[in-house]
Amino acid sequence: MNWPNALTFARFLLIPLFIYIYFSPHPYHNELAFLVLLSAGLTDVIDGYLARKNNQVTQLGIMLDPLADKLMMLTVVLSFLISGRIDLWAALIFFFRDAAMIVSSFIFHLQGKKTVPANFFGKLTTVLFYIAFLFVMFDLAYSSEIMWGVILFSFITSVIYLFKFRLINY
Repeated sequence: MNWPNALTFARFLLIPLFIYIYFSPHPYHNELAFLVLLSAGLTDVIDGYLARKNNQVTQLGIMLDPLADKLMMLTVVLSFLISGRIDLWAALIFFFRDAAMIVSSFIFHLQGKKTVPANFFGKLTTVLFYIAFLFVMFDLAYSSEIMWGVILFSFITSVIYLFKFRLINY
């Protein structure tokens, strides 16, 4: 196993840590949970950089990297829903989009289709979600509007991915 894949596996371990801290009674649980979330984002950036720089891009990494990201994002949104910070519709629409992306990727992989590599719009969507999560987690003004805006943008990004998928596979 190479370092980029080890960092990806580490991101999977940050998911239960986030849940534990987010729901803990610690007075700084939001701050600590957000630090865990930022750590996941940072390891995502580092593993991608190392994989490209050291020519260690693997099929395993191509599959697990976005899965780790999606599961962390789903965990955060579910935590927000459970704690009443976002409404059910926002969570359901978010879950629908991410579940569709995960299931589609898995099916396409089984069919031997090529995976669309991460692009600018996907990375921008992730950054925007982190900003929205910051607003929601700390109950900042316009957090709901920002979250809905990013959810809408994520669907635009998904359409771009579908066009790119079609271009490289057909």
